[in-house]
Amino acid sequence: MKIWIDADAAPTDVKQVVFRAAKRLNIETLLVANRALDTPRGLPMVKSILVREGADVADRFIAEHALPGELAITADIPLAGQLVEKGVFVIDPRGDEYSPDTIASRLSMRNFMDTLRGEVELGGGAAPYGDADKKAFAATFDRLLNKAVRREEKAARLEGGGTGDAQP
Repeated sequence: MKIWIDADAAPTDVKQVVFRAAKRLNIETLLVANRALDTPRGLPMVKSILVREGADVADRFIAEHALPGELAITADIPLAGQLVEKGVFVIDPRGDEYSPDTIASRLSMRNFMDTLRGEVELGGGAAPYGDADKKAFAATFDRLLNKAVRREEKAARLEGGGTGDAQP
């Protein structure tokens, strides 16, 4: 199992939460970006993948390489849609889970807002990332990570031919 981070715009707080979990559970964590990123010292399971520059190159890399049951962090809704379709657990940096039940409406709203932006000048944008966002992310991340780990453990038991029950 791997944790994928669409790292071009991932907040530092998000990466720190993920790095602590990766260390605790020894889970390979991949930061994918089109610029060089430093990885924390002493965490060999955290790696940076540098993709060539260009629109959506990091997104395409993640979409091509992430496997069902893995976990991805991205704010990119089209990428989230591709990953959810593949069976990847997906969360955005503010703690919202993208799931088969929610992704269609999220894509529809995104497309609507893109159209609206093209026709009307809209001000504002996303609110600054704050403590409430970090707490929401950490809670959802923990829940989805536990779900992904349990899924992997169950698959390993099935591959091993056992049920996980002790035999006399």
